[in-house]
Amino acid sequence: MTRRRWIADEVCGNRAFLVGAHADHLVRVLRGRVGQEFDIATGNEVRRGFLTAISADRVEFELGERIAVSQDVRITLLLSIFKFDRMEWAIEKCTELGIARIVPVIARRTEAHLAAAAAKRVERWRRIVSQASEQSRRSLVPEVCQPLKLKEASTLPASVRIVLSELETEVRLKDALQSLSNGGDVVIALGPEGGWTNEELTIFSELGWSSASLGRTILRAETAAIAAISIVQSELS
Repeated sequence: MTRRRWIADEVCGNRAFLVGAHADHLVRVLRGRVGQEFDIATGNEVRRGFLTAISADRVEFELGERIAVSQDVRITLLLSIFKFDRMEWAIEKCTELGIARIVPVIARRTEAHLAAAAAKRVERWRRIVSQASEQSRRSLVPEVCQPLKLKEASTLPASVRIVLSELETEVRLKDALQSLSNGGDVVIALGPEGGWTNEELTIFSELGWSSASLGRTILRAETAAIAAISIVQSELS
């Protein structure tokens, strides 16, 4: 039977801890008991953990042997900010699919009230990726950055940088990924509802980004994000 994986809130030597609501979920909802065995992600590795102590808001594990985990291609998603309920769904699912970093982007067509409120949503987005990482048995929690304006976000380095554009008619995403076949990291940039402006596409082009398409149909932003990360994982895993 597959052991449940927890991402430790604190690590000290051969001890790891869940605290607060995280611990409460294990104790009250899942009825954790001393002696149970789990996989514990400690930030740089995964180890077998034995539940040794339970208190009101703190659970302690004794850490045992290291567990081998695969090293995937590092995927960064530049996700233009859109309606928060749908954006949160995209963040959760892309975390399950294996992204390493999410950079919320304020684009020209990002609605002004969403751009203004985005910084206050970052902690919520970080909680979402933490919970999704545990559910999908990931060893690391993706980084969620503070929102950036496009000009700053577009300078992020990577082995391959691809902007998704509905104006691209020749190159599909899977073809644009071929130069990454020998390893490296990839950044995928996804526009807001309404797409990138011509000026924004020019910025990407001048900085050396490749342009690619997800196909003939026009997808909603959350659908496009999930489709893009699925294609990257399929082509490079």
